[in-house]
Amino acid sequence: MQLQSHVYGSWVSGRGEAAVLRDATTGALIAEASSQGVDFARVLTHAREVGGPALRELTFHQRASLLKALAKMLGEHKEEFYALSTATGATRADSWVDIDGGLGTLFAYASKGTRELPNQRVYIDGSPEVISKTGSFVGQHICVPLEGVAVHINAFNFPVWGMLEKLAPTLLAGVPAVVKPASSTSYLTHAVFRRIIESKILPPGAIQLVCGGLGDLFDHLCCQDVVSFTGSASTALKLKSHPVINAQSVRFIAETDSINSSLLGSDVTPDMPEFDLFVREVAREMISKAGQKCTAIRKAIVPAARAGEVIEALRNRLAQVVVGNPALEQVRMGPLASLAQRKEILERVQALRAEADLVAGDPAQFKLEGASADLGAFVPPLLLHCRDPLAARAVHSTEAFGPVCTVLPYASLDEAIALARRGEGSLAGSVFSADDELTARLALGLAPFHGRLVLINRDCARESTGHGSPLPHLVHGGPGRAGGGEEMGGIRGVMHYMQRTALQGSPQTISRIISRWMRGAAQLDPGVHPFRKPFHELRIGDTFKSGFREVTLDDIERFAALTGDTFYAHMNEELAARNPFFGARVAHGYFLISAAAGLFVDPDWGPVLANYGIDNLRFVKPVKAGDRIAVRLTAKHKTLRADKGYGEVAWDTEITNQAGETVATYDVLTMVSEAANPG
Repeated sequence: MQLQSHVYGSWVSGRGEAAVLRDATTGALIAEASSQGVDFARVLTHAREVGGPALRELTFHQRASLLKALAKMLGEHKEEFYALSTATGATRADSWVDIDGGLGTLFAYASKGTRELPNQRVYIDGSPEVISKTGSFVGQHICVPLEGVAVHINAFNFPVWGMLEKLAPTLLAGVPAVVKPASSTSYLTHAVFRRIIESKILPPGAIQLVCGGLGDLFDHLCCQDVVSFTGSASTALKLKSHPVINAQSVRFIAETDSINSSLLGSDVTPDMPEFDLFVREVAREMISKAGQKCTAIRKAIVPAARAGEVIEALRNRLAQVVVGNPALEQVRMGPLASLAQRKEILERVQALRAEADLVAGDPAQFKLEGASADLGAFVPPLLLHCRDPLAARAVHSTEAFGPVCTVLPYASLDEAIALARRGEGSLAGSVFSADDELTARLALGLAPFHGRLVLINRDCARESTGHGSPLPHLVHGGPGRAGGGEEMGGIRGVMHYMQRTALQGSPQTISRIISRWMRGAAQLDPGVHPFRKPFHELRIGDTFKSGFREVTLDDIERFAALTGDTFYAHMNEELAARNPFFGARVAHGYFLISAAAGLFVDPDWGPVLANYGIDNLRFVKPVKAGDRIAVRLTAKHKTLRADKGYGEVAWDTEITNQAGETVATYDVLTMVSEAANPG
């Protein structure tokens, strides 16, 4: 079978010489892949002119709903993907990380897009910046989708998750993507992609697939495009050096293989839970996906006094690992993705053995379950011990991208930190310790050289996701050798595909652009109390202004009695007078908020369903007995929850005193029905 590319709206077969893709266990031919004949200029044009406009027409919430629909649809075909995943060398557990991990990322971004982004097309980045003295000239940062293409170049080790973790933030941002999977496992990516196209969930042109090389695609990139690459550091450097990338300042996000470390704290002894947790995690990272993970532990850095005990414990645990056909239930570790990968790893192990002793595993002789060492790309778990890691070079620079780890002893915490930093930039590091002070020292020493740190002790181990598991909520990337880029990280990942622009102008003009009222913009007369208006009738800027209410000493004392808040500034005239901020007894801040609600709330049945919170509360000026307060309430921004029959409305609220001075500011958050008379 020849894998087709899906470009400019059609499935297209490549021509000429094709890459041969084989089953990692049996060596059987699975498919061939070639992209020769694909017009890459047309691929980019199709994305820019068809996919981009269609995605940008949707709001963030509408795009989030597409991600959720995709995840649900693909979940219905999981078993189909699991069956094919075995050919990549993945066990059932490995496939779960790849397939369910990818679907989980879609779900996570669908949820975050709905909860953390507005139901509109513009993202407002931060609060307004008041530039002029009177506030008539302000600044506001916004983010809008780039009007180009995201080119996703993925690695072979996660053919499903690798595609979906890039697509989720890209599509949520409103940018079309061209997916280029690594050839050796592209048949699994192809199967998932075909289901996506058949579902017709995404707009035409939103995604395209290239099976094979990218030809001259880079020659046609422009300043609105983004390249997101996962793979080797050498390939990343080559691509990043392309003249068009430099000339057009094309955004280039790189996540590359790195030498990752796990550190065992000097406080840990073999009888402590942290010792066993460390040993289990190092062993798990060695065999998960046969060690073919960019986050896998390559250096186990341990106190010199514990090196022998750690090696013995790892040796015993690794001896129990069943290696063989990943389709068999009893098999814990399958083959590498290809014979070429096996050849490369064995060569790198030889380089490591110039500085380290092989203390567990034998690549020339090991037992296989239900498979042939001649046909499959098998390597057993290999553990090495470097006795002089400070003098070594290869263990800090040579990565055997498979089930290989080296134990490095350290004499002090500073030495442990130095050994981890010798990797010159890592995606992930971990620390196992029961001593929080020690962990803090290690974490702060490691942080500048790591994209993510996992800090494990007995308290969090049960629910920890482990050393090597990137999460959609947190950034995935790292400095230096790790590529210098970031992926995911929640909404941070979406921002990689958007342009941040600073707007400067009048509050009214900028409010119109961002669909959010800001102080200084027009306050509109709604004609009726704004709480009488259903969601769709409510206008940004609709304002209610109350009359005054006098605050009395009796109010202050009754509120104190009701709440139990008898802080001296409210109840003791002598002590309050000594306070330089007050000078006399003052009203409780929360009383003012409550009293303000009494001034603006419309009590009758209507569209307002509930108040669900207050944001950005600030008490600006104290209020004393005899002062009078009034409140202004302005519709600040709206977010429709169409599937629930209501929208969320934030009201800019300002309490002032009889002199017109601001007393308190905050946002009141309400749920407002789409119907004028709900229920």
